[in-house]
Amino acid sequence: MSDPRIDLHLHSNRSDGSESPAVVMRAARDAGLDIVALTDHDTTDGWDEAREACADLGLTFVPGIEFSASNNGSIVHLLGYLVDPDNADFAAECARTRDDRQWRFEKMVDNLHQDFGGMTREFAYSFHEEGATLGRPTIARALIDLGIVSTVSEAFDDLLSSANEKYYAGHYAPTIEDAIGLVRGAGGVPVLAHPWTSTRTTLVSEHDTDEQTEARFAALAEAGLAGLEVHHEENTPYGRERLAAIAAHLGLIVTGSSDYHGLDTKPVRPGAHTTSFVNFERIVEMGTGSSVS
Repeated sequence: MSDPRIDLHLHSNRSDGSESPAVVMRAARDAGLDIVALTDHDTTDGWDEAREACADLGLTFVPGIEFSASNNGSIVHLLGYLVDPDNADFAAECARTRDDRQWRFEKMVDNLHQDFGGMTREFAYSFHEEGATLGRPTIARALIDLGIVSTVSEAFDDLLSSANEKYYAGHYAPTIEDAIGLVRGAGGVPVLAHPWTSTRTTLVSEHDTDEQTEARFAALAEAGLAGLEVHHEENTPYGRERLAAIAAHLGLIVTGSSDYHGLDTKPVRPGAHTTSFVNFERIVEMGTGSSVS
C-alpha cells in the first residue's frame, strides 16, 4: 500500500482564502489527498467546519495555523500544527495580530484611494467575509472588480507588494523567536513557511555565506523551531536544495505543501507539493495541544 498523500498548508475564507473550509477540504479530496491541514492566518476559526467536512469526505484533518512574525523588521510566516487554541498566550497573540490587521487594511485602502477613487473603505469591505482575517487578498479582489488589475497575483506583485512604499502598510507581528515560543507553549509544532523565496521576504539573503545562513536556522532550531517547509512553489530550486541539506544537518522536519488559497487566487492547487508520511508522523508525535482526527 502506498503512503498517503499529505498537504499541510491550505487556506480558507476564514483568513485570506476565497473558499469556505468545507469547500477547501472537498478540493483536497478531489485532488487525491488523504491528510490535510487548514492553516489560516492568525485564526483557528475554520477548524470545526474543516474537521466535520474531513469526517464526511474520509480525510484525516490536521489542525493548523499560519502566524505572521517579524524578522529584522520584515514579515515572515510560521506554521503551527496541533496547537491548543484555548492557550491564553496563544489566543491573545492571535487576537492582537488580527486587530492590527484591521488598521493596516484601512491604511492600505486609504493609500490606494488617493489614486483610485473607487477604492473606498466601504467598497473594499464589501469583499470581506464576516469573521475572516482582513488581508491584502480582499483588497486585491476589490482592485480586480474595479478593473485596476487582472489577478490577485498581479496585485501582490505591484500595488500591494511590500516593496511598494506608496500603498503598502505593515502590521503588528511578534518576533519569529516569540512566535516559535508561542506555538511551543500551546503544545504545537512550529514549521517555518516558504523560507527561501525570490518573491517575498524570507529568512535568507543572497549576500549571506552558507555558514551565515545555516547559523540563522540553527539559532531558530535552538529557539524551538521544529521544521522547514522545503517543498513549496515559491521556494527557489536552489533554496529547496539548501533547505533540505540544512534540515538534514539540524535534524528538522521537512514538509511540502500547496499553500492553496482558492481557485480564483493563487494558481497552485492542493497537492502540488506534499509531505512524506515519515515527517507527518514526527509532527504527530511532537504535538500535544490538539490532535489529528
